[in-house]
Amino acid sequence: MSSTLRLLVLCAVVLLVPAAHAAGTILVLGDSLSAGYGIRQDAAWPALLQQRLAEKRLDYSVVNASISGETTSGGRSRIGEALARHKPAVVVVALGANDGLRGLPLAGMRDNLAGIIAATRKAKARVLLVGMRLPPNYGPYATEFAQSYRELARKEKAPLVDFLLDGVADQPALFLPDALHPTAAAQPRLLDNVWIGLEPLLQPALLK
Repeated sequence: MSSTLRLLVLCAVVLLVPAAHAAGTILVLGDSLSAGYGIRQDAAWPALLQQRLAEKRLDYSVVNASISGETTSGGRSRIGEALARHKPAVVVVALGANDGLRGLPLAGMRDNLAGIIAATRKAKARVLLVGMRLPPNYGPYATEFAQSYRELARKEKAPLVDFLLDGVADQPALFLPDALHPTAAAQPRLLDNVWIGLEPLLQPALLK
């Protein structure tokens, strides 16, 4: 085999072998609860997630595409562009709180979330659904709201974090004066809640 041919074969092999340490992206698609409303951005749970990934030597970068006031409809309208732009390996979908607080039809919320999940999977990314709750004074609507996440997760066979604010919602001291948005002190607990569902979706091979 000539030296030129050997070089061509070697180049072809290199191109076929994926990079052992290719970085992945985790896209967080949420509302003010994930956008860090009312606190420093570096204190919000997605920023703490980036720190945890570094500590665990997991080579992922976090893109926080959360917007305060976002609904599932808004998230569905944005997911295509976000997927194309960031090409994430994992998408964390933490939407629905504003749908519930506004009393929007739950069938529409479920449909929007299903559309986001479908778009994510079409882009070959893994998805984690993060559930929310409403105050008891919302009555039967609050019950159906919570069940919507579980039913959708079963239907779509998607992993689910049952409640983003688990361990926080019943502690008024962990909320800002508006009684809606968690303080910086609450963010590590939010991260722990998300991490339970997120960690199994990460590829151990993506190590620094």
